[in-house]
Amino acid sequence: MCWAVPVKLVEVDGEKGVVEFSGTRRDVGLHFIADPAVGDYVLLHAGFAIQKLDPQEAETTLGLWNEMEELKSDGL
Repeated sequence: MCWAVPVKLVEVDGEKGVVEFSGTRRDVGLHFIADPAVGDYVLLHAGFAIQKLDPQEAETTLGLWNEMEELKSDGL
């Protein structure tokens, strides 16, 4: 199974960028994204941003990720 995680783009330098997820930053490739900009939400897979996301959709998905983390930390 493959996962693509919604993340926020916080730095752009040509075809390289930095994204943030749950307070963690990671270097990523931006080769597959047209006109990446700081503040964009993207799907991250295997170190590459593979698709831009609608901001509202991204926030909803991130909210679900946070709920899962809370359940995990509660021992469920």
